[in-house]
Amino acid sequence: MTDSMMGITERTNRVLESIAEACARAGRDPAAVTLVAVSKTQPVEAVLQAVEAGLQHFGENRVEEAEDKIPAVNRASPRPLIWHMIGHLQSRKARLVLPLFQQVHSVDSLRLAVRLSALAVEAGRTLDVLLEMNVSGEAAKYGFEAAGWQSDDEVRRRLWNEVEHILALPGLNVHGLMTMAPIVADMEQTRPVFAQLAALRGALAESFGRPLPELSMGMTDDYPVAVEEGATLVRIGRALFGEG
Repeated sequence: MTDSMMGITERTNRVLESIAEACARAGRDPAAVTLVAVSKTQPVEAVLQAVEAGLQHFGENRVEEAEDKIPAVNRASPRPLIWHMIGHLQSRKARLVLPLFQQVHSVDSLRLAVRLSALAVEAGRTLDVLLEMNVSGEAAKYGFEAAGWQSDDEVRRRLWNEVEHILALPGLNVHGLMTMAPIVADMEQTRPVFAQLAALRGALAESFGRPLPELSMGMTDDYPVAVEEGATLVRIGRALFGEG
């Protein structure tokens, strides 16, 4: 085993142990949490080392990078992989997503959802998607405006209308919600954001009679808190592939 391979394997084991510890604190089954390795900027060789370390789910941020990388990794991988689009997706690039990805975490507007729906129907398939929610209220964050959904009637009305429209679109299987927490010094500061997303998922599921089982939240700097608050998908890059 090469030094780099050993490094990825050891880091993967540490992250999985940390997830299991967070699940134990929350009384959850670690099997309910999927580790998505964020492979953006990583070369094909590094991704294949992660596959050898036992990882199956990978996340990419940019379609342009994924166009060449995903087919190359898939050809060389000893087993099928599941690819997640986790970055901001422009509607004009949506057509490139369907041949590459099995799930899109970052559906952040009604316009994008309508576009993906049309493309999925055209391709004769169903695309699994998550709705990205801006629950922190940060102006720089993408996502449906969801800050204050519990207290602001207008925010709630608009959000519920958009979600209702998306749930009715053909070709899309809405599996749940995603969010990006603010960058903070102490991961505990992200807890209210993750708790808000979990509460929002529960409220939407109850309103529309849909289970919405997935919560994509938590990255390298805060995933233990996200798992404690109910994350089912954690998006981890640096903690697996190292710095730089």
